[in-house]
Amino acid sequence: MSKRMTVIFEDEGLYTALKVEAARKGQPAKDIVAQAVREWLEAKEDEELRAELDQARREWEREGGREAGEFFAEMDADSLK
Repeated sequence: MSKRMTVIFEDEGLYTALKVEAARKGQPAKDIVAQAVREWLEAKEDEELRAELDQARREWEREGGREAGEFFAEMDADSLK
């Protein structure tokens, strides 16, 4: 199911650049706009995930977390004793 939306470009240069790129690529401007929106939404999602990962890492460090390599090296050293 497709939906319609009217986009008004207040920046005539941006509109012209879009139309030129569409002609250069041989594809409709609506496809370029849709792809740009998809990429923008994915970037926003990545930013949110990155923030959540940063928060989890800070919590892990506060709780005394250690790197896996460090942990396993210590276990190997203990097993050799």
